[in-house]
Amino acid sequence: MRSTRFKKITGWLHLWLGLVSGIVVLVISLTGALLSWQPEIQEWTQPYQFVEQEQKTFVPVSVMRRNAEAAMQGKKAFRVLLEGKNKAAVVQFYQQQPYYYFNVYVNPYTGMVQKVLDRDDEFFRIILNGHLYLWLPQRIGHQVVIYGTLVFLLMLVSGIVLWWPRNAARRKVSFNVKWNASPKRLNYDLHNVLGFYACWIIIFAALTGLVWGFDWMAKAEFWIFSGGGKRPEGLKLISAPPVKKDALAIDLVQHKITAMYPDAAVYTLSFPANDSAVIQARAYPSSGQYYNGNYHYFDQYTGGEKPAPFMGRYSQATLAEKASRMNYDIHVGSIWGWPGRLLMFLAALVAASLPVTGFLVWKGRRGKKQTARKIPRPARKAA
Repeated sequence: MRSTRFKKITGWLHLWLGLVSGIVVLVISLTGALLSWQPEIQEWTQPYQFVEQEQKTFVPVSVMRRNAEAAMQGKKAFRVLLEGKNKAAVVQFYQQQPYYYFNVYVNPYTGMVQKVLDRDDEFFRIILNGHLYLWLPQRIGHQVVIYGTLVFLLMLVSGIVLWWPRNAARRKVSFNVKWNASPKRLNYDLHNVLGFYACWIIIFAALTGLVWGFDWMAKAEFWIFSGGGKRPEGLKLISAPPVKKDALAIDLVQHKITAMYPDAAVYTLSFPANDSAVIQARAYPSSGQYYNGNYHYFDQYTGGEKPAPFMGRYSQATLAEKASRMNYDIHVGSIWGWPGRLLMFLAALVAASLPVTGFLVWKGRRGKKQTARKIPRPARKAA
C-alpha cells in the first residue's frame, strides 16, 4: 500500500515537474550538444586562428599586447592565450561597464594582428548565452536555468524510481528498446530506456552545472571533499610598487612559465587589473582540458613569483581543490578526452528528447482516459 502511494506521488511530481521545466531542459540540452563540438567547428570555420609555423621563438607578450590594443583603439587587454606553434595568439578584451568582449588574433612570430572578433557576434557565443541564460536578461535567465536544472535533476531521480523493474521477469525486457513495436510503445521505450542509460551521464552534467549556479552547492562540494573544510573565498596576493616599475616584467613572466613547462599545450597570462594586482600565468598540459593546469602568480613590477596557499600547481592541490577544478571538464565530458565529449554529446541529445517523448507519453495516456470516459456503460438487465 505504501509502495503504491509512493509511486503515485512520485509519478505526480515527475509529470508536473516535467511540464514546468520541459522547455528549459530542451534548450539547455540542445545548446549543450552543440557546444560539445565547439573547438572542432571553430577551427574549421575560423582560419584566422592558425598561422604558418616557423622555426623561431614567439615575440614578447608586451609586443602582442601593444599591437592588439592599438587595433582596439586604446582599450586595455586583460589576458593573452598562447595555444601552440601553429595557432595565433589570442589577446582578449573584456569589460562589464560599459560592456564589451573581443578576441584579437595575433601572429605570435611577428606580432601582427590577423583578426578582431566581437565575441557577441560569434555563433557559439550566442549558443552559450542560450545555454546559460535562455537568451533572456542575465539576471533573469540565470535564475530560470539553475532552478530548471535543479528540477530536471529531481526528475531524473524520480524517473528512475518510476521505471525501475519490480521483478526479474520485467528486468529481462526493460533494458532494451523494442524497435519493431507500435509508435506509442516505441516512444515509451525511447523515453524510459534511453533516459535510463543517459541519466548516469546527465546527472554529472546537472550537478556540475548547479555547482556554478548555486554558491551553497560550491561550498557543499568543497565541504564534502575536504572532510568538513571551508571553501576559500579567493587569493589575496598583491604587488608592492617599487621605486621604478620594470616595463618588461610581463615578458619575464612569459619566459619563466614557458621554461617551467616547455611541453605545455596552452599558456595563459592575465594582465594586472590595477596597480596592486599580480600577473597570473597558467600552463595546461593538453588542449581542451583545464582541471590539471598549473597556476603561478608573479609580481607585476619585478616578475618575482609569489607563493599561493591554493590554486597553484595541480600536483600540490588537495582533493577538494581537484574536485573543484574538475567541474568544467566533467560538465562538458573532456575529463575523459574526446570519448567523454562524445558520450556527453549523445547524452545531451537524449536529454533534449526526454521532454518531447515524455509529453507524448502523457498525451497518449490522457487521450486514453478521455476515450474511456466517453464510452457508455451497458445498462444492467432487470432481475
